Amino acid sequence: MISSVRIFIKSQKAVAVCLVILSLFFLMAVLAPWISPHDPIQVNLAFKLRPPSWDYPLGTDHLGRCNLSRLLYGARVSLGFASLIFISSLGIGLLVGTFAGYRGGWIDLLLMRFCEGVMAFPSLVLVLGIVGLLGPGLWQVVLALMMVQWVYYARMFRSMVVSMKEQNFITAAVISGSSSWKIIRRHMIPNVLPPIVVVGTLEMGWAIMDISALSFLGLGIQPPTPEWGAMIHEGKAFIRSQPELMLYPGLMILFVVMTFNILGESLSERFGVKRRN
Repeated sequence: MISSVRIFIKSQKAVAVCLVILSLFFLMAVLAPWISPHDPIQVNLAFKLRPPSWDYPLGTDHLGRCNLSRLLYGARVSLGFASLIFISSLGIGLLVGTFAGYRGGWIDLLLMRFCEGVMAFPSLVLVLGIVGLLGPGLWQVVLALMMVQWVYYARMFRSMVVSMKEQNFITAAVISGSSSWKIIRRHMIPNVLPPIVVVGTLEMGWAIMDISALSFLGLGIQPPTPEWGAMIHEGKAFIRSQPELMLYPGLMILFVVMTFNILGESLSERFGVKRRN
């Protein structure tokens, strides 16, 4: 069974299946305002804790809100802000890592020592400290995760650029009189970006879990905005009588993160890219 799973992960079919599943999740998030059967934040205590029905396919929560609508809108928060964290962190890491690796010298030394200082702390602990200083809220969580995540990309970009500087095509570009910016833009970035994107598929799963974990702790998204981690937090008071209030968002997190991880592992096997620890 385990060997069959490993073979599937390494296959091209796994990439296609994961891309289709993730596309459906992103499409669901984009179309949430049109496909949700009810307003996700509308409170109706007369319908609280209703079982599944035609009007409420997944039932209602303790405030009479539609569980299905809240799951669909929760996808907008989890997937949308995880994508924002990934793109922003990747962009900052790309600029810093490429600049440090290409210029070298004291600039490289200073920037990399700063990155190593940030990496010396467990990422989640550092995020909790930053959110504690900034205060609870979704944008504070996004900013904290961006401040922590970009250093990993910067280190990876830097190591790739340092090894690439000695390549013949870079030497030829320097001899031909190309400017440093042109060399970085036309020769280095296109060569270092694909491996980072592969690692980014794995990091998307971590970003979703971090957002959900901080929302579960009450530091992320604030009520009544629907988000999967916050929904688990709200449902834990009814874990014995209505366990589905925690089960539905938990399964969404599990399924999306698992799909991102399988996609990332498949691409890393194909391109020989190692994920960060």
